[in-house]
Amino acid sequence: MRVAASGINPSDTKKRAGWLGGRLEYLRVIPHSDGAGTVEATGEGVASTRVGERVWLYNAQHGRADGTAAEYVALPAELAIPLPDGVSFEEAACLGVPAQTAHYAVLWAGPVRGKYVLVQGGAGAVGEYAVQIATLSGAEVIATVSSDEKAAIAREAGAKTVLNYRKEPDLVAAILAATNGHGVDHIAEVDLGTNAELDAAIIASRGTIGTYSSTRAPKFEFDYYGFGYKGARISFTQVYMLTHEERAVVIADLTRWMQSGALKHRMAKVFSLEQITEAHEVLEAGGLIGNVVVVI
Repeated sequence: MRVAASGINPSDTKKRAGWLGGRLEYLRVIPHSDGAGTVEATGEGVASTRVGERVWLYNAQHGRADGTAAEYVALPAELAIPLPDGVSFEEAACLGVPAQTAHYAVLWAGPVRGKYVLVQGGAGAVGEYAVQIATLSGAEVIATVSSDEKAAIAREAGAKTVLNYRKEPDLVAAILAATNGHGVDHIAEVDLGTNAELDAAIIASRGTIGTYSSTRAPKFEFDYYGFGYKGARISFTQVYMLTHEERAVVIADLTRWMQSGALKHRMAKVFSLEQITEAHEVLEAGGLIGNVVVVI
């Protein structure tokens, strides 16, 4: 693939920085798992008709040294997904980790149509996609945010109720009120360690959680029976490890929503490849709303 745009994710910067004592798997790494571009050539067993095809890429630097922060990348054919017309390469570079994580975090336990879904951090790179996906899937969405600017983004994405957790005097009561006392059927969770007590208080009987991060509290204690007495189920979402069948569902839904123009993509900042150091530093510093993309 000739790469046109490369998406940076927190997993990329954390891996490079040795997050939780981790080490790079290779002595030399071309970073980034996500990207988009054009098929330049195909190998044995791959149809030559794919040459010239616009594609989005995922898992590029997962289990291999060479990611998408380069002019070219060679990958297994199944990691290059046809890109619908009308979606730019920069937008498509946001799909690999953020959009796929959001999809699985929202829908891993089954359909959410007619259910109350809470998206914690509903304006984040994953959270905004999660709000959109839950809304497109027929859920009634509640989102938590930390500012008025983020509240506007979550509402635009489809959240019916948006709560600023920094201003809300009783967040548990506010969430329960939004569900008419029923409780939340499903939670897409950005920081399980920080929010475990809240989640246990507001989750409905037999409720489910798709959690994809716990950055602020990677090690924590939680009330087992707060969840256990409700028969709750928690899935620790690791998008790199989806099965072939799970991935096929995710890709089919994302493709359908992009073809109809229903799925929107938010880029916080776009850098050139020569600015990749600055791009990583900006993402690490936090405070951005949306995805960080490097244009090759």
